[in-house]
Amino acid sequence: MSEYLFANIIIDISHEKVDRPFQYIIPQNLIGVVKEGDCVEVPFGKGNSLREGFVIEITQKNEYPVERLKYLKGLSEGKLGVEADAVRLASWMKKTYGSTMIAALKTVLPVKKVVKSKEIKTIIRKRTTEEIIFLYAQAVRKKQKAKVRILEELKNEEMLPYDLVVSKLHVSSSTLTSLVKDGTIVIESEKVYRNPVNSSDKPEDQKILSKEQADIVSEITSGMSKNMTDTSENGKYLIHGITGSGKTEVYIKLIEHAIKEGRQCIMLIPEIALTYQTLMRFYKRFGDRVSVMNSTLSAGEKYDQCMRAYNGDIDVIIGPRSALFVPFRKLGLVIIDEEHESSYISENNPRYHARQTAEELCRIKGATLVLGSATPSIETYFLAKNGYYKLFQMTKRLTGNQLAKTSIVDLREELKNGNRSVLSLKLKEAIADRLNKKEQIMLFLNRRGYSGFVSCRACGHVMKCNHCDVSLSRHRGGKLICHYCGYQTQDVKICPECGSKYISGFKAGTQQIEDELKKIYPEIRVLRMDADTTGTKDSYENILSSFAEGEADVLVGTQMIVKGHDFPNVTLVGILAADLSLNDSDFRTAERTFQLLTQAIGRAGRGEKEGEAIIQTYRPDHYSIIHSAHQDYEGFYKEEIAYRMLGDYPPAGAMMHIRVQSAAEMRAESLAKALAKRVVGKVRVIGPAPDTVSKVKDMFRFNLYLKGEDIKDIEMSRNKMEEYLETAPIITETVSFDLY
Repeated sequence: MSEYLFANIIIDISHEKVDRPFQYIIPQNLIGVVKEGDCVEVPFGKGNSLREGFVIEITQKNEYPVERLKYLKGLSEGKLGVEADAVRLASWMKKTYGSTMIAALKTVLPVKKVVKSKEIKTIIRKRTTEEIIFLYAQAVRKKQKAKVRILEELKNEEMLPYDLVVSKLHVSSSTLTSLVKDGTIVIESEKVYRNPVNSSDKPEDQKILSKEQADIVSEITSGMSKNMTDTSENGKYLIHGITGSGKTEVYIKLIEHAIKEGRQCIMLIPEIALTYQTLMRFYKRFGDRVSVMNSTLSAGEKYDQCMRAYNGDIDVIIGPRSALFVPFRKLGLVIIDEEHESSYISENNPRYHARQTAEELCRIKGATLVLGSATPSIETYFLAKNGYYKLFQMTKRLTGNQLAKTSIVDLREELKNGNRSVLSLKLKEAIADRLNKKEQIMLFLNRRGYSGFVSCRACGHVMKCNHCDVSLSRHRGGKLICHYCGYQTQDVKICPECGSKYISGFKAGTQQIEDELKKIYPEIRVLRMDADTTGTKDSYENILSSFAEGEADVLVGTQMIVKGHDFPNVTLVGILAADLSLNDSDFRTAERTFQLLTQAIGRAGRGEKEGEAIIQTYRPDHYSIIHSAHQDYEGFYKEEIAYRMLGDYPPAGAMMHIRVQSAAEMRAESLAKALAKRVVGKVRVIGPAPDTVSKVKDMFRFNLYLKGEDIKDIEMSRNKMEEYLETAPIITETVSFDLY
């Protein structure tokens, strides 16, 4: 081990070059002063000219002989803006989520390369009308057809759009070049940003806030103003508002305030499906000062939105979790709508949580963080209850309507009465009633948790692990396996609880539901919204727009249809197989079920007409289903937090998930066992065991879970594992760390 301390530094922060750090020696007088994320000055190149760079790692390991390394000169006061903030955020992500600095940098610097600028070209006439008429006659005699077409237009117009001339008049570039050479025209170019938002809608009228909304806006904006003058503290708020209570209008007012104060805003939404609806509402209020960032944009569009944000040409960016890293210079507000959604957790390294990362970003920028949800995550609500977030409650719908009247249908009784249809008798009657009234219906298929679990349709019994109280998953070879502890047992053909032969895996899909509807109601108009129907760029928008315009009676779909959509003519929501999500092999199954059902119920009766929801389930007595039917978040929270406390699950305790993947099953299992031996402190190890989906793309997957009272103990164990991975012989396996 060297007696020196070294800094690995990125000299050029441009997105293509983050993989090429240079190493420098840290002088004795700067040890402890220079930190990861700092902007520093270093001698660079043969001439040792001073360059600015960013420290991405401090280490005792030298990659080259010490005599070949140069000394870091000192801290720089130059780049202390967007780039430095991005590096500091990446450094925090590396430490928090067990990532490499390079992977973290590639996440916070989302655009990988510069894309050629888009240009708008205009053809400008330089000759008089009489001269153009003369040239036109000359071109007619010479049968120069392309010239005739453009000169005919130039007789009446002094300016012509270049693209229109080329595409509609079919004039080649060589013809235009000859006209430029003889002084007939000039072609002027203007660089413009690609704008993914196109709207001809008129500005939206300002809405009068309810007292609940106005009180929340007043208190948060007061705190925001303080943050903007004193960046040592940033406000953190949670808005718990029932569905239809007007959270979006609160967000808009908060953004208006931030913009007036000269600050910029990020608004995160959980699904791409929500982007168009939400964006149009914000676009009507803020015009072209708002834009979007999501995976459907082209590389050019993504690059341009980052440049517009960096240059201050937009004030608001809307999108899923990746929008968090848009490079605003004067970020003042981050809003995370539907903060409970699992899509805010990255599936790639670093496996960051957008809520936690947004907190750190707001701390760095001196910005305000606002979270909103009708069904906050248990962890977030626990923190709010304990004062970490300032909690606001919104308990009234803006329409004045009550929440949808909800009833629970026991599918076990339906089976006893001879109904084997996916639709209960009560739901069939309600659908017929709405069709007669020309009202719309949403049917939500809760497919979450369906993969591999085995249940009895006669009594609702689910095959569970004897040791972990999570559902067993069916594997090939007639095995039922627990993915928490590895427990195995034989598959069953007869229900061990009631002796029924109706025990099997779940097989219903949206296509089957559509077919069933058309058999019962031949004239019904059905739209489906699922993975099969939303594969193209505009598919979400087209389906939602068609349904909103009354082109269908029923919208059938999976989770994406119940999140945030607002259709005033929907008066009935049917929830099919409500208990499926209770069969996930995850401690959050009850929470996710409650959230899904509550969000689904909230789609009914959002206009002037009253709404109704029907929950179909094999487990009508489960507390998550009962509380969702009553839209009782507080009641659910009290029961769920009690279970978390008993099991030491977050937020009662700390927990980390470690996944090992390998092309060889034995190597994956062996490495998982080796990592388990590196656990230190008061940490309990669960596993290793095969993942729920034990093989993906020829890669075998094994899981470990670490549980402890203190997150520091778990982080210490993770550090030991990372040290082992760095010093172990060549490892072909990949390892990821997920902090709950």
